[in-house]
Amino acid sequence: MTLNAILSFNVTDRFLRYVTIDTQSDPESDSCPSTAKQKNLGNLLVKELLAIGVADAHIDEYGYVYATIPANTNKANVPVICFCSHMDTSPDCSGENVKPIIHKNYQGQDLVLPDDATQILKMSEHPDLKNQIGNDIITASGTTLLGADNKAGVAEIMDACYHLINHPEIKHGDIRILFTPDEEIGRGVDKVDIKKLGAYAGYTIDGESAGNMENETFSADGLKLIIHGLSAHPGFAKGKMESAIKIAGEIVAKLPLNLSPEGTSGMQGFVHPVGISGHVEEATIDFIIRDFDERKLKEHERVIRDIADEVLKKYPNSSRTIDIKPQYRNMKGVLEKHPQIVEYGMDAIKRAGMDAKLCSIRGGTDGSRLSFMGLPCPNIFAGEHAFHGKQEWVSVQDMQKAVETILHLCMIWEEKA
Repeated sequence: MTLNAILSFNVTDRFLRYVTIDTQSDPESDSCPSTAKQKNLGNLLVKELLAIGVADAHIDEYGYVYATIPANTNKANVPVICFCSHMDTSPDCSGENVKPIIHKNYQGQDLVLPDDATQILKMSEHPDLKNQIGNDIITASGTTLLGADNKAGVAEIMDACYHLINHPEIKHGDIRILFTPDEEIGRGVDKVDIKKLGAYAGYTIDGESAGNMENETFSADGLKLIIHGLSAHPGFAKGKMESAIKIAGEIVAKLPLNLSPEGTSGMQGFVHPVGISGHVEEATIDFIIRDFDERKLKEHERVIRDIADEVLKKYPNSSRTIDIKPQYRNMKGVLEKHPQIVEYGMDAIKRAGMDAKLCSIRGGTDGSRLSFMGLPCPNIFAGEHAFHGKQEWVSVQDMQKAVETILHLCMIWEEKA
């Protein structure tokens, strides 16, 4: 079926509406969702789903949105599939008062964002802009992130729902919809109800370049290094004080460049200090540890331990403790047991008229953890670029291609049943 002939895309209007709602998550909060304002978007999505005829759409107490598009096929054996995106935006950059701007018919020029002229999108710094000539680029105004990560995915799934409801000629099995809070702080599926979803396979719509599909993520641990120093009155501290703050600084300074985010790429893992807090007597360094090979996480953690112990040799009255918490694991091992899930995704991208490219993501998605919770879940492009920063952007045409890909996936699962 040629979808272009029947589709009337509303994905851009949806996206422009969603990004103006501040949904920034908060890693310091213990609540779920971590910020109540994430429910503002969740409630709107439920309202819109009900309005287009998705009768069971609802938001739960934790801010998760669930909905079902009932099957319209005579086949009884079509597996239930789920599409998932997250509603929150990153704590790394403000998501308040987002003012989206559409730069129509992009021709390769620098895009200067009007509210901060130092924020300039250059093709040399954003290589995928080379593939956007003639397209319409959406950015924020220069003082906030845009929120394409992952409101592009939310808008694309919502637009696909609209078309599934309004075009019964698109045959499909039961389709589950899941919108999650707090993905950006690593808690996106903490409270998800897998039994309620009841799906055989899932697809997060949270990837970057059009045509890309990701079947592999980092494995990830969090490591907390606590330095116990020795405090003394600063006026009488000579030969006595051992400042935990300064010890922490020495440890960070000794981290090797070739094991840092700024010194690695491709399939290389890293060790990354993301926060330091404390005082003279006690200081804490929070690390994230990442690698595609889960076994290497222990090696990276040993690097931190060895550096800390080496530095502490100079401070006989000081010590350290280490706390390690697993965060998520590479989903490739799960997906390899269900090859058709990735295979159908690649086929859907091709049917939407793109070159399909299978990639590894230097990060994680909700799909990483969902895969290990019993819902194998690769990641499909949403078109978002330069996420977590003021130069974040997405193109209208890439979002439309993502909608097409979702619809083709629904049809392929029905065809192959």
